[in-house]
Amino acid sequence: MAKTDVKAATDVLARVAATIESRKGAEPAGSYVASLFARGDDAILKKIGEEATETVMAAKDGDKIRITAEIADLWFHCLVLLVRHGLGPADVLAELARREGLSGHAEKAARGRS
Repeated sequence: MAKTDVKAATDVLARVAATIESRKGAEPAGSYVASLFARGDDAILKKIGEEATETVMAAKDGDKIRITAEIADLWFHCLVLLVRHGLGPADVLAELARREGLSGHAEKAARGRS
């Protein structure tokens, strides 16, 4: 991916996160995101689980258009969760940058997870 494309993608994530942030105090009846915030973490986590499952099913089918669409849905709902907890795409990108160049096995072992 060209440097310009990376910047554009990062900008999109930041703009979507800002829009999600702006919906925090909105009326749930008028905003899907506000309704998720009103229903709490369980509702957001349920949507992430649903979108992750739909992503897996699209990948199993090898449908590139559906894979892209489902991952967009998954990322969107992950952004909702991040914003709910006072985080954003920059926090995830910083974590990915921290891990860059590390062996996946070593990084996982350092976290103490299987």
